[in-house]
Amino acid sequence: MATKIIEQRSANEQELARKIIQSEDRDVVIQTTLQTNEQVIARVTDGIYRQPASALRELISNAYDADATRVTIKTDVPRFERITIEDNGTGMSPAVLAHLLFNIGGSAKRNLEGEELGITSPTDPTRSPGGRRLIGKIGIGLFSVSQLTHSFQIITKIRGDNHRTVATVSLRQFSDSEVAPSHGEKKFESGKVVIWREKATDLQSHGTTIVLNSIRPQARDTLRSREIWGAIKQNEQTAGNEEKQSIDPPKFHVGRVDETGRLLDPIGDEFTSLPWDKSDNPSKAFERLVDAVWDQTQAGTPNPKLERVFDYYLRMVWLLGLSVPLPYVQGHLFDQPASGWAETFLLSNRPKGAAHSIRGPGSIRDAVDLEDPKESAGKFEVFVDDLKLSRPVKFRDLPVPSTHSLKQPLVFVGKCDETFPKLPPELSGGRLQFEAYLFWYPKISPTEHQGSLIRIHGASGTLFDPTFMRYQISEQTRTRQITCEIFVSEGLDSALNIDRESFNNAHPHAVYITRWLHEALRQLATVQKKAASQVRSHEREGKKDAHLVAIQNVASKVWTEQSDDPASAPPSVELVEGDIPKRTNPDTYVYQRSTVAARERPKTAKERARATIIDEKLKAITQVLASFGFIDQLTKKKQEALLRAIHRILEEREG
Repeated sequence: MATKIIEQRSANEQELARKIIQSEDRDVVIQTTLQTNEQVIARVTDGIYRQPASALRELISNAYDADATRVTIKTDVPRFERITIEDNGTGMSPAVLAHLLFNIGGSAKRNLEGEELGITSPTDPTRSPGGRRLIGKIGIGLFSVSQLTHSFQIITKIRGDNHRTVATVSLRQFSDSEVAPSHGEKKFESGKVVIWREKATDLQSHGTTIVLNSIRPQARDTLRSREIWGAIKQNEQTAGNEEKQSIDPPKFHVGRVDETGRLLDPIGDEFTSLPWDKSDNPSKAFERLVDAVWDQTQAGTPNPKLERVFDYYLRMVWLLGLSVPLPYVQGHLFDQPASGWAETFLLSNRPKGAAHSIRGPGSIRDAVDLEDPKESAGKFEVFVDDLKLSRPVKFRDLPVPSTHSLKQPLVFVGKCDETFPKLPPELSGGRLQFEAYLFWYPKISPTEHQGSLIRIHGASGTLFDPTFMRYQISEQTRTRQITCEIFVSEGLDSALNIDRESFNNAHPHAVYITRWLHEALRQLATVQKKAASQVRSHEREGKKDAHLVAIQNVASKVWTEQSDDPASAPPSVELVEGDIPKRTNPDTYVYQRSTVAARERPKTAKERARATIIDEKLKAITQVLASFGFIDQLTKKKQEALLRAIHRILEEREG
């Protein structure tokens, strides 16, 4: 059979070549269809996704498209030898499973074949049978597991079937060398599948379970945060203080294993460090995970980064909550009151337009007639071990900044429905419809949430883009104070790259949204500057000592130049005696004086006055470094080492 297919393909190629040769002028035109080389499809199973989190995200999306209301992911954390993903979706009939296994990259979603197989709505091929807008589209989501393992099992059942179907899949790992069978023709196989059916007594049950065994060493090491733990372990075993490096473990982690992968290694006196208690229910535990990041802003870390607060596993949980269609941990921004807690504005879609204030007793959603989330096809819950995921984005009850004159958030919302009437669909990409918000606050935490994030039908494979889609205007400080989400309900789908983690920036829809976002940022900056100027009616109280005032003025001037924000002041810097307080202002850098001062405080009045000047200079230098974003790039220990070196230089006397 294979030989006949190869012979047929060869004959087709020869016939096309003959026709091309015979077409000697432009009056003879040859038409044919493009063919995909089997090697391209084979390469898909090698893994096109970047992280283990990406693979789990795709499996959750598949469950969502199957109308699941609950997805449960279980791991043997922190060993990560085995992962199971179970959902209560419609499950797969033998026909659907067969199509999946033999049509990688040929999804039945969004076409008539999906209706015949029962995996899409009979009235709309872009929706699930239950009415959800489909996330998947090209049929490779399941094979994202190649990022985690090359051997997995599928256990699936549909309602009313008295059997469940079991398939064991072994994906093939490809190298650059080609496999050439004896007949000389290239043949590529994505892997092997063994399938059987088992009797099921639970006739009405339905859903799919995917069991990942033999997790790949690279994926297992990533899940175990081996890179950071390995460096810390090596540092612990290094003899001599001079040779040891300044390496801080993650603030929160699920533990580390020894070289065998079986035994747990303690970190200090504890095996784990979790922001929740064992008695917390899964929802509360996730809330405390989110609160833990914001709490860092009040514990001497004004701009916390996830990579420093969490190990990889906890960061993965955070990113999963961010990427799939789930409710927000505190509720959707659109459902917050239109006034009272924040100043709300409606963005204009006109070029050079201006944002207008929104006030009223109702919600932002009601005031502007916003619809996101559009889905009303039932709840969707995702559990990962002890956590019930939500979108980890907070808008209310945030730490109040002390150095910025604007104490309330500024909320900018907008919506757009563009049909591109002057362009044909093949040039415009068709209709584009979206809603969006830009949330401004003096402090955005974690720093990874500073930027813009695009959701298509409620899901996102991308993270927050700190460049705001390549915004060229110098707004270094202001863009670090903005979280933006764009909810696309129609269009842009075709601009997604195959891994769903980036966009084709040349696509007409991507170009349009980029231009819209940059115009929205201009409107935000105009409102924020005006509001800041009105609120800041007088200068901050200066210090009595003219020398100290002059020092602070230098730091304030640099901050204003870099931030382009007349209302903001540089973050406070405090040098405390003894232990650092557990709660500090969210925009304050706090250091123990003994860790950054080269000498003890002097006893004479003259020397104490000089020491005060040196301390103020050190604080001002720290503020200048923060103006350029340099301080936040360093760990706390690195910050202390840098300031200690600067303090030592400042203390050196002339002559």
